[in-house]
Amino acid sequence: QEQLVESGGGLVQPGRSLRLSCVASGFTFRAYAMRWYRQAPGKGRELVASISSTGGTTNYGDSVKGRFTISRDNAKNTVYLQMNSLKPEDTAWYYCNVVLRSEYWGQGTQVTVSS
Repeated sequence: QEQLVESGGGLVQPGRSLRLSCVASGFTFRAYAMRWYRQAPGKGRELVASISSTGGTTNYGDSVKGRFTISRDNAKNTVYLQMNSLKPEDTAWYYCNVVLRSEYWGQGTQVTVSS
């Protein structure tokens, strides 16, 4: 059964960093592109970053370019989101996503940026 499990969220002060992880299971992880989305309170879900199956191609939302880095370790079936220079507007639930025959989401991990 396909499963995505996020971790690494928490409360952090503005300007600090966090690294999110998403461990995948139940499918051939190395064959699929992966995405991170986020959803802030009262807002729609936003694509934060994506990475190709090999990790050779990455893309970022305009609001996080230059601050966030997506990466993956295919040996560990894990995709990461390194978040630097965090801002209060980065506060959101962060979700891992993959599109196989259907679309799958993790349960999310909450990030709160506040002093």
